[in-house]
Amino acid sequence: MGARSPERTRPSVFWPLAALVVPLLGLIAKIRITGAEKLPREGAFVLAPNHYSEFDPLIVAAAVWRIGRAPRFMAKESLFRVPVLGWFLHRTGMIPVARTSSASSAKQTMKQSAELVEHGRGVIVYPEGTLTRDPELWPMRGKSGAVRLALADGIPLIPMAQWGTQEIMGRYQKGLSLWPLRKPVEVIIGDPVDVSDLRGRAGEPAALNEATSRLMNAITALLEQLRDEKAPTERWNPATHGQNETGRLDS
Repeated sequence: MGARSPERTRPSVFWPLAALVVPLLGLIAKIRITGAEKLPREGAFVLAPNHYSEFDPLIVAAAVWRIGRAPRFMAKESLFRVPVLGWFLHRTGMIPVARTSSASSAKQTMKQSAELVEHGRGVIVYPEGTLTRDPELWPMRGKSGAVRLALADGIPLIPMAQWGTQEIMGRYQKGLSLWPLRKPVEVIIGDPVDVSDLRGRAGEPAALNEATSRLMNAITALLEQLRDEKAPTERWNPATHGQNETGRLDS
């Protein structure tokens, strides 16, 4: 996987976690990574994967760790107030999600982006915000959280796709399908999405929509490579299909 970053080689809270999780995960999934060299070994980045299984954060985290970076995610702000869990999230540098598009959340995004640059950290952001609602598990319409972080300080915006996790835990499935062991999971990382022309308009909805569209197109293209098939020409939009955040039909 090439030279590891200082983030991986120096002791951290991630070490005991990796010692427990990585061997167990290795029994469940055989992860193959393509494009590992496209994830920076040092400095800030925003990594944006597709999301169709409750299990795929473990796959993504393991892939990022194998490449040599610490896997930090965006997490709900409310989780940071939970005893013990909140301490762990803060200690590992996880980032609270700004759930609204208010002026205060915009300031929060600017602060978070600056901190990523200052500390040379990466963050994993699911641009769909939740499990895809697309019936065939293609990426659905994205939200602007990932591109907001990237645009604020010119942080590399890197698309990722993974496929095979659904054989371990399908969307909305309760429990894991453990047999046979070491099910193959393919992970591919793409070139950074160029949104440099939009940085001066980072506060405009049209610019955010354009940047998000470019990102989702890049993720979808990577998934097409893994699945060896074409995605639908129209991206799934839960709102137009009467679905709420849980995927259920609105009454």
